[in-house]
Amino acid sequence: MKNRAVRNSFLLFLTACIWGMAFVSQSKGMDYMQPFTFNGVRTLIGAAALLFYIAVSRLIAGKGAKPIDWPVTVKAGLLCGAVFTAASTLQQFGILYTTVGKASFITTLYIIFVPIGGIFLKRKVSPVIWGAAVMAAVGMYLLCMSESLTLGSGDIMVFLCAVLFAAHIMVVDHYAKRADGVIVSCIQLLVCGLVCGLSALIWEQPAPGQLRDGLGTLLYAGILSCGVAYTLQIVGQKGVNPTVAALILSLESVVAAVAAWIAYKAGMLGTDQSMTTRQIGGCVIVFAAVILAQLPPEWFSLRRKE
Repeated sequence: MKNRAVRNSFLLFLTACIWGMAFVSQSKGMDYMQPFTFNGVRTLIGAAALLFYIAVSRLIAGKGAKPIDWPVTVKAGLLCGAVFTAASTLQQFGILYTTVGKASFITTLYIIFVPIGGIFLKRKVSPVIWGAAVMAAVGMYLLCMSESLTLGSGDIMVFLCAVLFAAHIMVVDHYAKRADGVIVSCIQLLVCGLVCGLSALIWEQPAPGQLRDGLGTLLYAGILSCGVAYTLQIVGQKGVNPTVAALILSLESVVAAVAAWIAYKAGMLGTDQSMTTRQIGGCVIVFAAVILAQLPPEWFSLRRKE
């Protein structure tokens, strides 16, 4: 059981790394197309990749394939898809009306909203986890914020996005043990792709040239960020406290900052991405919060056995 928890925590960390390194691709993609078009195409690419994987893996397994609880899996996929579509759309539009620093910090507030949501769902959250969540929020502030925290229309959109991402983590936690994670991920991406694709046809003017010019960003964001990472999130959350999962996933912003600095030093980005002492301190605090959340609960018990 302990080995499985360690493995699943690693999968969540890998998810955060993929999302963090996808920052450049997602930002670059907005240079070629509008939000609904980008979101719709990348999620459909991710869904297609997962459909191919599911078909091949089931074919290879044959009669030995694991049975699937289809009613639960489809219900989980549709519910996750609805929440994910709303969250990712609000985030994409919110970034258009606020700075990246403020958007990053406000989005990572889901690490606070998850334990708050757990109270309403009667899930016990230890004081240590609460402390780790607050530490991570402080670290994210130091890492991402360089301006005054005043709320505009874009900030409000991203704030609602953070609430919905917290809800997404809670929904995944609810169905993780009973539903097939890969199929749930495929359904949620398909829902988002269809909704955003239809919205793009109605309110935007997508053109083949846009997709061709932004193909590289779409492939990374679609196959890795959507297809692989969201599947790893659903699989990795099995048996992991949702608040701990949120803390690990919040490393996305830290990875994004480090990846941007490396890309700048390697000449891949033209603007200076160097981190200040304040930002490095924020990274250290977030890492410390995640490590604190992973420590055995008995270490903090006042009634430890002799």
